[in-house]
This record gives sequence, structure tokens and C-alpha cells, in this order.
Amino acid sequence: DIIFFWVARMMMSGIHFMGEVPFKDVYIHALVRDEKGAKMSKSKGNVIDPLEFVEKYGADALRFTLIAMEAQGRDIKMSEKRVEGYRNFGTKLWNAARFCEMNGIAGSDSVAAPEAKLAVNKWIIGEVAKAAQGVTKALEAFRFNDSADAIYHFTWGTFCDWYVELIKPVFWGEDESAKEETRKVAGWVLDQILVLLHPFMPFITEELWHATRDDRAYDLIHADWPTVTEADEAAGEEVNWAIKFITEVRSTRSEMNVPAGAKATALVVGASDSTKARLESFQDMLCRLARLEKAEAVDAAESKGSAQLVVDEATVYLPLADLMDLDAEKARLEKNLDKLSKEAGSLKGRLNNQGFVAKAPAHVVEEAKEQLADLEGQMEKVKAALARLG
Repeated sequence: DIIFFWVARMMMSGIHFMGEVPFKDVYIHALVRDEKGAKMSKSKGNVIDPLEFVEKYGADALRFTLIAMEAQGRDIKMSEKRVEGYRNFGTKLWNAARFCEMNGIAGSDSVAAPEAKLAVNKWIIGEVAKAAQGVTKALEAFRFNDSADAIYHFTWGTFCDWYVELIKPVFWGEDESAKEETRKVAGWVLDQILVLLHPFMPFITEELWHATRDDRAYDLIHADWPTVTEADEAAGEEVNWAIKFITEVRSTRSEMNVPAGAKATALVVGASDSTKARLESFQDMLCRLARLEKAEAVDAAESKGSAQLVVDEATVYLPLADLMDLDAEKARLEKNLDKLSKEAGSLKGRLNNQGFVAKAPAHVVEEAKEQLADLEGQMEKVKAALARLG
């Protein structure tokens, strides 16, 4: 309540004494509560000392946590696990920078994106443009949690999990021009990440800014904000197809509990000419990242003993009979489904009990709902795995 009157008083005073409004935007952030949603107070003993989190996890991790949880219209339920998770995010970025250093990748000497010929490099330049656009739009609209989410997923998911893995074979190969191009592009991309992430995590990004290039002309805080470049849609479609293929195969292997060291052959039925070309172009990448013996287009495949998945217009068959005991796996899945079903039934019974919902603390009811949703999600995955076995 006091904020409204303070803002009103400042507006009136500004207009009366200065002849102009003192500010055009007023941002009121959410209330920070404990992880159960209770208001902090000394009497409850649930007060969180931010300095303790800073000492344990670093100021960057705490800053990013508060920003990432700053959803409009919601209070922040402060969780130490979230702070720890964003500390790990900082560690992930640091390790990616070390990978760059070990492969001769330095910070870029140009604000503009380097020229690229390799599809994977064209793709990542386009992804930088999309990430920069997402972060910028969210910041301008005061949706700070969305801006943090955009740079988080680009850094961890797109850059660290995919781009770094996709360019490793380039450095293992003999093509020096491809290596040089990739070094320039990777260095430029890392620079863009540091600039976009700097408002959220200023300390680690400033440190990496100078660590990745000794002769920086200025500190990161003075760097220009990234401008959106035009994405190469064709290259994006090619690489995104490969990522989708790898993701689907990995997901199926995980659901089916296929041994990590076992390599299957992916038989692709109904492949279009473009898919056949992609299978050939990305063969090494698909086999290495999806743990396949090979991936090839065929006219037909035996469905019995094979897991099936769909990637665009094609159906991919993974023969598993020689890699694992399918009957034992089916029995394991059925047993797991029965266990999950009983746990979900118990939770549904509690949540359907009006007495429990009315008397239990709000956070207990919320936790029960979250557990039920998680169990139902697990059940769907197990059912999908059973369906694949036929």
C-alpha cells in the first residue's frame, strides 16, 4: 500500500515543483517468501540471509535466481536448490569457455557475425539472433524472468549441449579452413552470450570476457548490445532436423532402458529425398551422438522386436532384440507401471478428500498436486515404452 502513496506523492511533487513527471515507469517486484510460500519473519525462524547464499553459491547465482523467479503476478518462493542450480549454470558456462580455450577459440575481434560456410555455424549464428531478440523483447517489456529463461536455455541447451558437441568432429578432422571458421564463429557466439548474460550475472561474465581475450579494448559493461542478424533458415532446418532425430533416438533408448554401450542400426522407412540427403550428410553426427551403428534409408523394416519413432515424414525402426532381453524389459516396465499407478491412486484419493484439502497447509496440497502430475508424466512415458515393444 505504501508504494502507491509514495509514487502518487512523487508524481504530484514532480509536476508541482519541476513541471514534469519524475518517472514514466514504476516496476514493483514480487515479495520474496520462503520456499514453502510463507512470509519471512524472525518469529517463524524462516528468514533467509542473502549473504549466506552469496558466500556459498556466489552473487551471480543469487541474482539469477531472483530474476528467473520474478514472474509477474507471483511471489518468489526462495529455494536454495534453485540457487544451487544456477550456480551450476555458471559452472557450465565456465567449462564451455575452457573447451573454447583448449581448442584455440578466443574472443571475437568483431561485433558483426563472422562469415560461415558450414551448416552448423550458420545455424548457431541464426540461433544467437533469435536468443538476442527474445532477451531484448522481454527486457523491454519488464518480463525479466522471460529474459533470464531465454538466455539460460540458449546458453545451456543450444550452445553447451548442442553446438559444442556438434563442432567437436570439426576439430578432430583435417580440414584447417573449417577449423578456422569454427574458431571465429564459436568465439563470436561466446562473446554474444557474455554480453546478453552480463545484466544477470555480471561477475562471471566480466571475468570470462577478459579471460577469453587478453587485449580487450574495454570492459564487458561497455560492450554494445547484440543486434539481430538475419538467420539462415535453410541451414537452421538442416541442423534442427538432425537435432530432432538424435533427440528422438536418445529418448527412445532411455525409455526402453537400452544399455549405454549398445549400438543399434536406425532403419528409416518412408524417407523423402531431403531426408535421405540429410542421413548421408549428418551420418557421422547421428551415429556418434545417438549411439548408432549406422542410420540408413530402407524400403521396409521388421516391426517385431523393434522400437518405432517418427521424425517428420519418416518412421525410424530401432531393432533391439539382439541388444537386450525384450521380455524382461516388458516385465520391468509393467511392474514399474503398476507401482506408479498405485502411488498416483493414493495421491488422487488424498486430493479428492475435501477434509484433506481444507485442513492441510496450502504448500502440502500444492506438493501433492505436483507429485501427482509428476507420477502421471512418468506413467505416460512407461506406457509409451510398452507400446513401442508391442
